Amino acid sequence: MTFPTRRLRRLRRTPALRRLVAEHSVTVDDLVAPLFVKEGLTGPQPILSMPGVMQHTQESLRTEVRALRDLGVPAVILFGIPSAKDGRGSAADDPDGVVQVALRNLRDEVGDSLVLMVDTCLDEYTDHGHCGILTPAGEVDNDDTLDRLRSICVAQARAGADVIAPSGMMDGMVGAIRGALDDAGFDDRLVLSYAVKYASAEYGPFRDAGECAPQFGDRRGYQMDPANAREALDEVLLDIDEGADMVMVKPALSYLDVIAEVRSVVNVPLAAYHVSGEYSMLKAAAANGWIDGHQVAWEHLVSIKRAGADIILTYLAREIAEELNG
Repeated sequence: MTFPTRRLRRLRRTPALRRLVAEHSVTVDDLVAPLFVKEGLTGPQPILSMPGVMQHTQESLRTEVRALRDLGVPAVILFGIPSAKDGRGSAADDPDGVVQVALRNLRDEVGDSLVLMVDTCLDEYTDHGHCGILTPAGEVDNDDTLDRLRSICVAQARAGADVIAPSGMMDGMVGAIRGALDDAGFDDRLVLSYAVKYASAEYGPFRDAGECAPQFGDRRGYQMDPANAREALDEVLLDIDEGADMVMVKPALSYLDVIAEVRSVVNVPLAAYHVSGEYSMLKAAAANGWIDGHQVAWEHLVSIKRAGADIILTYLAREIAEELNG
C-alpha cells in the first residue's frame, strides 16, 4: 500500500529532486558585498573579529570590486574610515574624502556594470562615534544632523554613487536626502533606507572594522528597541512616504519575523543586512569545529530569502559567489 504521506519523502529522494522542487534559493543576484576603505593604509588590513574581511586601501578596494564584478555580484556598499575625525564628521562630505575618492575610482573601474551603494551616516566620521551632530548636552540633534546628511548625500552622488543608504535612523532623513538629491540634479539616484535598524548587540565586529564605537552612551535613543516589531512597519511606511526606493531590516537573523511582516505590507524592494555579529559567530563556531560553516552559511542566507528579502547584504558575498560560479 502506498501512503499519501510518502509523497513528501519521494520529493526529497535525491539531490536533483530536492533542487528541482526547492521553494527558495539564493543566487548571486541577491547579494551585496559590504566593503571597508580606510585612509592611510599601506596595504589591506585584516579585521581580527571578522575573519576574511579587510580594511582596504584604494588600490586593494579596486581589486576586490573587480573580482566581485567578475563573479557576477551586482552591488557593493562602501563604508569609509577617514584618517581624521571631528565632532561634525567633516570628512564625510569632503570631495577628497575617503569614500568620495573610492567612488570615483570605482566608477572609472567598473562603469555601470556594478551598482555602487554607499553608507550615508556620520558614525564612522565623528570623533564621538554617534550617528549625528551632538547638542552641548551630548544628545543627537536630529535637525542639525539632517543638514549634514543633505550635504553628504550630494557629495556621494556627485562622486558616482548609484544608491544612497542612510543608516542613522534620524527622523525625516529620507525626505531630507530625497529633497537634496533632487534639488542638486540627482533625481535618478536611489535611496535605500535602513528603515528598520535595531539597537543590536550584534554590531560589535562592524564597529571594530569601521572604528566607530560610541565613545559614550549608546544608540538606543534613535535606533529601534529589539522588543518592538509593530513599530517597524511605522518606520518603513514613513520612509516610503518620504521617497525611499528600497527599505532594509537590520540585523537579519534575529528579526526574520520583522522581514516577513514588512514583506507582507510593502511592494518596494526589501533588503536585509546579515550583520557582522551574525557573520563572526558563524566563522568562530566553524573555526572551532562546532558547526559545518558552509552549510550553516547557506541556511542563514536561505532563511533570509524565505522570510521575504529580495536583497541580502552579507560579508559572505564573495565566498558564496565563488561557489555559485563553480
